[in-house]
Amino acid sequence: MDKKQQNMEQAINNLKKMVSTMSHGSITLVIQDSYIVQIEKNEKIRLK
Repeated sequence: MDKKQQNMEQAINNLKKMVSTMSHGSITLVIQDSYIVQIEKNEKIRLK
C-alpha cells in the first residue's frame, strides 16, 4: 500500500471516530500536496 493510500485510510478512520462522538459542529480537513495533514474538530453545545 502506498503512502497516499495509507494517509487516506488513516484520515477516514479518524473522521469516523470524530463524527460518531459529536452531535453538532464541524470538521475541517487541511490538505497540503494532496495529503491530509490536519483534521480540526469544532464541536458546538446547544443549550435549550
